[in-house]
Amino acid sequence: MPSRRTTLAAALALLAATPLLGACGGDSDAATGGGKPGTKKVGNINIGPDQNRVRGEKVASIAALVPEEVRKRGTLRLGGGADSTAPLGFYATDDKTRIGSEVDLAILVADTLGLKPTFEQVSWENLFVGLDSGKFDGVFGNVTVTEERKEKYDFATYRLDNIAFEAKKDAAWKVRGPADVAGKSVAVSSGTNQEKILVDWSGKNEKAGREPVDIKYFQKDSDYYLALQSGRIDAYLGPSPSVSYHVASAGQTKVVGSLSGGGASVQGEIAATTAKGSGLVDAYAAALNHVIADGSYSKVLKRWGLSGEAVSKSRVNPRGLPKP
Repeated sequence: MPSRRTTLAAALALLAATPLLGACGGDSDAATGGGKPGTKKVGNINIGPDQNRVRGEKVASIAALVPEEVRKRGTLRLGGGADSTAPLGFYATDDKTRIGSEVDLAILVADTLGLKPTFEQVSWENLFVGLDSGKFDGVFGNVTVTEERKEKYDFATYRLDNIAFEAKKDAAWKVRGPADVAGKSVAVSSGTNQEKILVDWSGKNEKAGREPVDIKYFQKDSDYYLALQSGRIDAYLGPSPSVSYHVASAGQTKVVGSLSGGGASVQGEIAATTAKGSGLVDAYAAALNHVIADGSYSKVLKRWGLSGEAVSKSRVNPRGLPKP
């Protein structure tokens, strides 16, 4: 992770729209506003500090589900990932204000619960350390429900966990299964769920007498997109949110196929995460179902290009990705 923040606008100018930023640290107040006013767009997505966020109102019956200790405190202490990934959580063009779909949904939930959200960005492993120690009341950090995590944490789902194939805009092929990527050159990040699925698909192709997938690896996300633009690879397989954001911001590529991050076994889901038995998961689920019903949830996803990842209902501790 770089030692200094790089704004998304600068990265896009340099790489013709790469979706990821390098960033460290975070101001716990930055997510709720502040910074130099302004609206700046990448494609149709506003990446300026003046976000004009979708906001909600307190619902007394739902707020009553919050444990008394948290209600009296009046704040909801939330953890988010320090790694800056558009459109989930990253820094606006002022290099200070935290923006993204995870931030917006967390604020919307806090509004519904009648609480003031405070945010802290930490490394991935420290999100769970923060939950274990009681430092965080919850995490809105692109956490997938897994059977292993359910042993220690409670979950209220709010988005599908999908992965997507991205190809050049003039690509004339679609991906529906292993046969569609036989002989194709596809880039993927090492050690990820999508790599596991791609390797499995390649093996199935070989067993069926088809060509294997020519799997490519690069050091940086920007390298994937440069390779895609130059035609050195046929597609990139990555997390659906970042792929969708890149498609929307660059205008040079398109999604040619998507599937669950859990593969064929289970539909992965992203969830608000809290320590098991904290008493907050039902409040989170009720707040999420309220904003789903009133339409504000769909407005948040739409403004970040994630409408295709919407859930119809927040579920508490659903079936998760299986244990390794």
